[in-house]
Amino acid sequence: MEQRMGEESNTRTRVLLAGWFSFVDGEATAGDVGAAMTVSVALREEGVAHDTVWSPRFRMGGPSLDEVDPADYSHLVFVCGPVSGRQVEELHRTFASCRRIAVGVSVIRTGDPAFLGFHTVLPRDGAGGEPRRDLAAGAPAPSPVPVVGVITAPGQGEYRDRSAHAEVHRALGRWLVAKNCARVPVDTRLDTDDWLHCAAPHQFDALVRRMDLVVTTRLHGLVLALRNGVPAVVVDPVVGGAKVAAQGRVWNWPVETVHHPEGELDPGRLDRLWKWCLDSGHQAARSRSDDLGSPLVGALSEALRSSTPGRV
Repeated sequence: MEQRMGEESNTRTRVLLAGWFSFVDGEATAGDVGAAMTVSVALREEGVAHDTVWSPRFRMGGPSLDEVDPADYSHLVFVCGPVSGRQVEELHRTFASCRRIAVGVSVIRTGDPAFLGFHTVLPRDGAGGEPRRDLAAGAPAPSPVPVVGVITAPGQGEYRDRSAHAEVHRALGRWLVAKNCARVPVDTRLDTDDWLHCAAPHQFDALVRRMDLVVTTRLHGLVLALRNGVPAVVVDPVVGGAKVAAQGRVWNWPVETVHHPEGELDPGRLDRLWKWCLDSGHQAARSRSDDLGSPLVGALSEALRSSTPGRV
């Protein structure tokens, strides 16, 4: 591949990188985008001018397929995924003036018009050849980012008109998507039949302990994060605060409380909590996990001892 690019590189060469992440009704996966990054780095090292085209649903910054002029490019390079389907066939028609190369792709049927439309196909598998290592493995290693468990509370209708859960979760979602982190949805609900859920509390503990940070609107999101020495950005989704804020006071841990049914949150305050959690929150959380006892246990014992037989 390197020799081919070196041979073809010249001042008239300009490449457009495309893939399934380029189609409006396609999808962007970590593997496909990583493969495109691998090819982009290789092209840059060869001195080959190129652009990558993105679906506007995934990356609003573009360019999108509708925004590029095929006449501006000498080559179309299609990266990763299967070479089949109407979207790929449409690329051949749109970029008929370009030399079209597919690289790191799966060939399902060599008679497929999507396959036949390429001048050169460098497959990762299929087409009767030996499989090759996928391009995504060569993507540039990024700087480490925190792994963040996101634990949200259900509607909790018992709070009636004080419940701002839906609004708070929308606001949290808008804030979280701008954070450079690996977000992991985590549910405290246990289930012995559904593999998507933990089946026992110790399994949930093992999961939470592997997080760098928890973002939660659940009481037990706060409690189980601190129990495992993991800092948490906590929001009480009940107007004026309720049980989540109360636990914050018990644990001496900051909790954001909404004051209006619209569930408005201050992104600046959330940013400061985020930074504090990542900078020094681990030490603070570990200090909270030193004493996990609750006076409720003693109170229950006392109530049992003082109650009359048959009445608790």
